[in-house]
Amino acid sequence: MPRAPSAPVRDEHAELAVIGRRYRWLVAVVFSVLVLLGLRFGKLQVVDHDLYASRSEDNRIRLQALPPNRGLVLDRHGRVLAENLPAYRLVIVPERSPALAETLVELDKLVEISASERERFERQRLRSRRFESVPFKTNLSEEEVSRLAVHRHRLAGVEIEPYLTRHYPHGPELAHVLGYVGRIDERDLQRLPVERYRGTSHVGKTGIERQYESVLHGQPGYERVETNAQGRVLRVLERGEPQPGEDLRLSIDLDLQLAAVEALGDEAGAVVVLDVASGDVLALVSQPGFDPNLFVHGISASLYNALLTHPRRPLFNRFLAGGYEPGSTVKPFLSLAGLETGAITPHSRVFSNGEFRLPGHSRRYRDWRRGGHGWVDLELALAESVNAYYYQLAVELGIDRMARELALFGFGRATGLDLPGESGGVLPTRSWKRATFGEPWFPGETVITGIGQGFTVVTPLQLAHATAALAGRGRTAAPGLVASREPIQMVAHADAHWDAVFDGLAAVVHGSSGTARSIARVLSVEVAGKTGTAQVFARPDDDEERARLATRELPWHLRNHALFIGFAPLDDPRIALSVVVEHGGGGASVAAPVAAAVVDRAMTLGY
Repeated sequence: MPRAPSAPVRDEHAELAVIGRRYRWLVAVVFSVLVLLGLRFGKLQVVDHDLYASRSEDNRIRLQALPPNRGLVLDRHGRVLAENLPAYRLVIVPERSPALAETLVELDKLVEISASERERFERQRLRSRRFESVPFKTNLSEEEVSRLAVHRHRLAGVEIEPYLTRHYPHGPELAHVLGYVGRIDERDLQRLPVERYRGTSHVGKTGIERQYESVLHGQPGYERVETNAQGRVLRVLERGEPQPGEDLRLSIDLDLQLAAVEALGDEAGAVVVLDVASGDVLALVSQPGFDPNLFVHGISASLYNALLTHPRRPLFNRFLAGGYEPGSTVKPFLSLAGLETGAITPHSRVFSNGEFRLPGHSRRYRDWRRGGHGWVDLELALAESVNAYYYQLAVELGIDRMARELALFGFGRATGLDLPGESGGVLPTRSWKRATFGEPWFPGETVITGIGQGFTVVTPLQLAHATAALAGRGRTAAPGLVASREPIQMVAHADAHWDAVFDGLAAVVHGSSGTARSIARVLSVEVAGKTGTAQVFARPDDDEERARLATRELPWHLRNHALFIGFAPLDDPRIALSVVVEHGGGGASVAAPVAAAVVDRAMTLGY
């Protein structure tokens, strides 16, 4: 049989050499890894020690923000207009409520939960840790708190927490002055300093609350707390108390404010009362108002929509942004313009036969009295509000000169009141019309500007400020609610010219034929004033059609606006005011009595 091949002879020396080389490589690799690990460990322990020690501390120690109490808002005598009241909110800790769905069903039976509140709870619950409390309903009533307390044993994870909430004790009467606070939203986050608003849920949205947010808000405090790995608080290590916001004292006199609201009654409109010397705002009313307390915790969509669609626009701030034709209230200022430019003298006379026509034009511009007023001088023209006198004066002055003179009293620009949202009105000129409408100025537009109609637009605040400058013989301060401003000489006119206009304004109220003579008997002091009626619905030129319209009552929204401006006392003016009653009809019959009630109350208060 053939012999089997013999097995190869092993070279043990070569095999040991290979193993030795491999071992040395392995030792080198292990040694290199150990060196690298050592270097890394050394870097972590020595070089980066402070960094990681800080991070470790941050994981164990956490800062929690403590929101500050908001400052109060007071009137000039220290009476509270905006305050912080204790309230209760319902919160849920999901970790302690294993049957959360059933708990929510039970809560529905005990307290009224809106759809928006439920949606807000679900959003915040998803963003929070399970052991953190999530607000479910704020501003619980006493009855709701009692009901929840009785059934609390069946509501796992449900707690009632005390907190402070903003409250406006006078509600609608000061809503447009104070504004309101509301929950911080995305737009607020973009403009607010993050560090200062940690832990804060509300911010000023409108009015004084927004204007002086930086003053009222205060500085947040903090708590340094120790937490476990899950973030649960174990103990408080250090506490820094929050600094409350500053209290804010307004120039508003609450008594006068409420008197103005009462005098205006159910009418839509505005009342502004200023201190002639200092510019302090003593009363600032826009009616109808709204309850700002509704906005603090979030107003429902249906209620907000009802406010938005209300025909009398309760959310609209009339004294600050309401634009009205000034009507005849512009006549005292045009009288001064005519006197200063030499277009008229106190004794210049114009014959009023009931209508006015420009030479070469057929259109008739009417006086308010059928048949006219006969021959009138400046005093009688102001007292009886004779349109023909001011049609003629407007033509002699021209639109641009009228605008220059009216601008001296602040028409056509914002007064600078310390509230957001003020309108500047409109003071028309040739260049303004060309830039705005791309059209030339027509002579007839000059005529109607002389009686405060046409393109001229003012706010009640502007009217009051101009009246304060009139009362101060050209000297007054810009209106202010918090900080008084230095009075300035806005207009410089001859004393004789001021005297002539003052005589005419006194005759409006105290003259035998003055348009506001009906209020003289209820006044305790002499008042200078001027009535005004701003046309809303254009009446036809045809006498028969005008008579037909007069026999039936116009819808409210087509009626004229009623205006009145004035100052008192006549011999030493201390207050100036403007009154606008939207669609009120006549200034003499509607706005003047409102002004009389406000002036009488101001005098009893010592102004």
